[in-house]
Amino acid sequence: MARYETVIGLEFHAELKTKSKLFCPCPTEFGGEPNTHVCPVCLGLPGVLPVLNKHAVELAVKAGLALNCDIQRVSKFDRKNYFYPDLPKAYQVTQFALPICRDGYVNISGKQIRINRIHLEEDAGKLIHSGESILDSGFSMPDYNRAAVPLIEIVTEPDIRSAQEARELAERLKSLLEYAGVSDVRMEQGSLRCDVNISLRPEGQTEFGIRAEIKNLNSFRAIERAIEYEEKRQAAILDEGGRVIQETRTWDDGKGITLSMRSKENAHDYRYFPEPDLVPTVIDDIWMNEIRQSLPEMPEARKHRLMTECGLSEYDTNRIVETPMLAFFFDEVIEAGADAKLTANWILGDISRLLTGNEDKLPIKASDLAVLIEQVKSGAINHSSGKLVLEEMFMHGGCPLEIIKTRGFAQISDASALQEAVLKVVEANPEPVADYKAGKKKAMGFLLGQIMKATGGQANPQMVREMLEKALDA
Repeated sequence: MARYETVIGLEFHAELKTKSKLFCPCPTEFGGEPNTHVCPVCLGLPGVLPVLNKHAVELAVKAGLALNCDIQRVSKFDRKNYFYPDLPKAYQVTQFALPICRDGYVNISGKQIRINRIHLEEDAGKLIHSGESILDSGFSMPDYNRAAVPLIEIVTEPDIRSAQEARELAERLKSLLEYAGVSDVRMEQGSLRCDVNISLRPEGQTEFGIRAEIKNLNSFRAIERAIEYEEKRQAAILDEGGRVIQETRTWDDGKGITLSMRSKENAHDYRYFPEPDLVPTVIDDIWMNEIRQSLPEMPEARKHRLMTECGLSEYDTNRIVETPMLAFFFDEVIEAGADAKLTANWILGDISRLLTGNEDKLPIKASDLAVLIEQVKSGAINHSSGKLVLEEMFMHGGCPLEIIKTRGFAQISDASALQEAVLKVVEANPEPVADYKAGKKKAMGFLLGQIMKATGGQANPQMVREMLEKALDA
């Protein structure tokens, strides 16, 4: 059986985080009844003219900066002509000859993946199928709410050699776009989608094999599984002496297989020509500097700052930075006055635990967590009570100070009250006291537990330990 090298190139489609569409003021938010976020412009009705969304251009440039691209100071739009039911104008306004970004790269595990180009375009609509997929539907209905939503297409060079590298690149790119504030990158809502171009060639051969394109993968797991399946499918064809057909395929996640959608044996003629209703986009030095200065702190710079300025370990830093939401939240908490290392412990411990399965949004305010951390640090409440307060904040919201008061979590630090509790426990437990005096130090733990039980777990443990040691020694 011959051995093959896998050659992969990825195309990412990321919807930009704007409030209005690319050429009209229609809203871009996800959801809504079908065909309610539309107007004559995004439907392409006769006699209307598009007006370019300036913010979409700025976000496209930010994406290019985040991916180390050369920003083209002059770019222009073209019409890509093809007929498909989700395209109301029968053409897509995109960038073909002069895209806004070129020649970038992304580093993964010590390997550099080149970015060929990033171009700005309008999204298509969506088909709602009567069956589970387009292949088994009796009919389909178009929803044009998504039509003309601002989109960037990120095209890599064929530098990827495995499903694992493809997944790592997708995860890295999602993180970079989220850090840059370019897109909300919610794959489950379709705001980040991936097409995979994959071919096999015998090891040692330089010429590329015939590729298949797998469309609209919307999860990292789907990207990895689709590539692994397609590698096996193409290898089986080549092993039998067959010829791989150049085609577009779709991924059936339930069955774990790719299925043929349409042949691409002949290159499709999209008949590109310049968009006559839009002038070229020119980015001068002043505008370019404004966009560059508005780019947020990116992951590598953030890692360096958290280790050098905040004193976090490399392990904790990497765990925080790998999730943009947690990284932004960490900064907000320490800006509210909390200790950096304690904040990292809470975020990576209890908050990460409570977020499991619901990683989209943090239900607590950074200022409230800062208050809770200070309450535990100062000894006003113990750590166990702090965990319960945090859970209450996650489930029902509320101010930590109010929760501490209403739930009776305030720690007892009154010396006379604690002294009384200590003496009662010592008098009521002569055997453990004798064991302690005989050198059995484990007896101390038992006595401490009895005192905490007697005070409802609210005694200041440091004060209790000091008082108990004095009482036993006396």
